[in-house]
Amino acid sequence: MPLTYTTLLRNREMRALFTGFAALVAGSSLGGLALATLVDAETGSPLLTALSLFGPTLANVLGASTLMSLADSARPRRVLVGLQLVGTLLVAGQLVPGLPLVLRFVLLIALGLVMSVAGGIRLGLLSEVVGESRYATARSLMNVATGSMQILGFAAAAVLLPWLSPRELFLADVLLLLASTVVTAVGVREHSARPVRRPSLRQTVTTNAWLARQRRLRPLLVTSWVPNGLVVGCEALFVPYAGGAAGSLFVAGALGMLVGDLAMGRLVTRATRARLSPWLRLLLAAPFLAFVAEPALPVAAALVLLATVGYSGTLALQERLLELTPVEVRGQVQGVEGAGRMTTQGLCALLAGGLAEVMPVGAAMTTCAALSIVVTLSTLHGVTRALGLPVRP
Repeated sequence: MPLTYTTLLRNREMRALFTGFAALVAGSSLGGLALATLVDAETGSPLLTALSLFGPTLANVLGASTLMSLADSARPRRVLVGLQLVGTLLVAGQLVPGLPLVLRFVLLIALGLVMSVAGGIRLGLLSEVVGESRYATARSLMNVATGSMQILGFAAAAVLLPWLSPRELFLADVLLLLASTVVTAVGVREHSARPVRRPSLRQTVTTNAWLARQRRLRPLLVTSWVPNGLVVGCEALFVPYAGGAAGSLFVAGALGMLVGDLAMGRLVTRATRARLSPWLRLLLAAPFLAFVAEPALPVAAALVLLATVGYSGTLALQERLLELTPVEVRGQVQGVEGAGRMTTQGLCALLAGGLAEVMPVGAAMTTCAALSIVVTLSTLHGVTRALGLPVRP
């Protein structure tokens, strides 16, 4: 009998992880678009606007290189709940009236550091709650939560911004983060599959050094980071490209991602996911090449929807990465994969913003898309080998 999302959600802990993550994504979407709109109105700078949307992702590299061993601690649920509470306080700092822009960015970077480690812990818990054989479907379900909640969050922000201030949207973000924390604390138990050891900087560095030496894992990591990150650079320019109508482009992107993950997670086999992966990464970038012609908003939204179906090509890479990782460091490795992906997204958002300072916004988006295609093609051989290698215990 095929595994379904409904079957997964009968598991109380899986249900709590899914619900808590969905609330977190919805809040982040509300707060992110509110801040980007505020920064764009105050500065008119595509670079600063892109940084406001993706600035937190830049701090992921700090979390991955210093604190990520927390993802394999003996008490992952307790650490996750604590980190989410810290993240809630950091978002609440955006509510301070008249907060200078530089302090807003400091809070953003701190939030990214905290949430990068929380993400590693969450993925480690996910693999323990559902088991390795169900991980791909569970990860697909979490991606569905991301897509659907981004649709709701961005759509709600687009509708509410004419009526509510960014500060009021930040308050909604805080409340959703609190709800996420409560659901996680109540619904998820501690797991004992991890070794009892003290997380430390040394442990983080040691595991990261081991990871860097793994020839089967390196191409999976690079390919899950760079092509996607360059396309996120395109998305970082939605506000400068479409102004107040940017919410429709974000919704189209989230919808495309949702459709792709539903199809790849539920309708195809593991072998088919692996075969389709490179084609989906090419699909992810190709429609953005048309933005050099600065298409009208309806055409642009259709192109974005088509392109973002390609994000589902990463699912096969994540599935293989988990399979090749020893159980005792799975939390950290999954965290490094997520943190590296988010950090690359932030760097590519800055790249895209910098390009848009010296060329038309549409041309900057096309440049990032072309670079994404080049990287996908150049890493194709290594990724194909990594996906095809036999698994050894």
